[in-house]
Amino acid sequence: MPAAPQFPPSPIRPILVRGLADALAAAAVADSAGAALTLMAPPAGGALWLLDLIARVRRAHPGLEVSGLLDCGDRAGEAQGALAAGVQALLFTGRTEAAGRLAAIATARGAALLTACPPLLDLAAESHGSTRPVLLEALCRDWLTQANGWAESRAEA
Repeated sequence: MPAAPQFPPSPIRPILVRGLADALAAAAVADSAGAALTLMAPPAGGALWLLDLIARVRRAHPGLEVSGLLDCGDRAGEAQGALAAGVQALLFTGRTEAAGRLAAIATARGAALLTACPPLLDLAAESHGSTRPVLLEALCRDWLTQANGWAESRAEA
């Protein structure tokens, strides 16, 4: 029997990235903080794009626990293809019947299927389109510290 997958981290709080620069900024912060990282692909990103992005981040940060979440919208065929490609977490917002079938496939593959979008950090929206690494890293740092409860513990100190 295969081991249970380690990804995605729980609770899942992804960072929506639109390119390698976004992903590397998020990874640098997560790596320095010792935090797990979930990268979310935009709806048009696709499974292979996300898997390649994760592979590049892992090469740049080999000790980082990084996973991906693909937004498939209501496209069941895209979700099934993503599972076949090896994506470990999907967001599917289509019909309930299709979600049930996809959840069974995901479970059989050791993957996760979400039917509602979790809270996320949209780097492009929050940075107003900036690609400045300092700004992207600051946004990621704030997000990841909130995600791990560090903001609350620092406030109490």
